[in-house]
Amino acid sequence: MVFGSALFGLFLAAFIAATPVPFQSEIIFGGMLVAEPARFWVILAVASVGNTLGSCVNYALGRGLAGMSIPERFRIPEAAMQRAEAWFRRWGVWSLLLSWMPLGDVLTVVAGVLRTPVWLFVALVALAKTGRYLVLGLIVTGFIG
Repeated sequence: MVFGSALFGLFLAAFIAATPVPFQSEIIFGGMLVAEPARFWVILAVASVGNTLGSCVNYALGRGLAGMSIPERFRIPEAAMQRAEAWFRRWGVWSLLLSWMPLGDVLTVVAGVLRTPVWLFVALVALAKTGRYLVLGLIVTGFIG
């Protein structure tokens, strides 16, 4: 029961961390791996799915709410948006492989604005997010480093 609640908390943390809301999920992810290293793959899957779905919220915001008025605290700074658009225009959908980086949240919004096919968006973002958690998990559990 406790592990299930912890997984739910990890899912929420990973989900929120992928949106423009400033939050980090890596500490929770790492802490769970330290506490339950035998459940590596479950923890990895939950964090990856939560983070990918959070990025899907960004995509939806970019796709459907681009013209709507958004409260100031939830707006992406114009300079960050311009940098992300420049990356996206230069590198195309492949820039979504950087969605795990700090600027990555903005890239996922730009992907929505530019109407990237959903299947391609989800595939690239899931690969990037899972890859990041996999490397972090291997470092935390001592398989790398």
